Amino acid sequence: MPDLIQQRVEDCYQQAERYFNCTFPRPVISFKLRGQKAGVAHICENRLRFNPVLYKENREHFLQHTVAHEVAHLVTYQHYGNKIRAHGPQWQAVMQNVFQLPANRCHNYNVSRAPRTHYLYSCKCTDREPFALSAQRHARVKKGLHYLCKACKAQLVYLQQQVKR
Repeated sequence: MPDLIQQRVEDCYQQAERYFNCTFPRPVISFKLRGQKAGVAHICENRLRFNPVLYKENREHFLQHTVAHEVAHLVTYQHYGNKIRAHGPQWQAVMQNVFQLPANRCHNYNVSRAPRTHYLYSCKCTDREPFALSAQRHARVKKGLHYLCKACKAQLVYLQQQVKR
């Protein structure tokens, strides 16, 4: 699997280099992305992350579209600079003119089978079920963000429990 994705990344870069008549630094590629995202481009780090489960379930489309989508983010940033929107006109132009692909923002892969971990939080209300926060919100709490109960206005407290849904 990694070999096919790496080859497709290289093919996309060669297309972009021919189109723009310049060279682009190659990214670090990781296959450790989980959850609902098929791919992520970290533009400042020149790094791509791909979801191996979604790749296995959608091989042809993933190789053709998802890989080009993520490479287009890096190429756009490296060519146009940092004053661009993630799926703005420059990115769309790279997708359409360089890769001859539709500039779709999101994939439509089936992600319903992927269990999602939620983290249980409580407030001071005595009659409430615990709040189930997503992994992303839980990570924000760990970085110092606070969520409040709308009813009692108390800060939510992590119960050291997780559930899969």
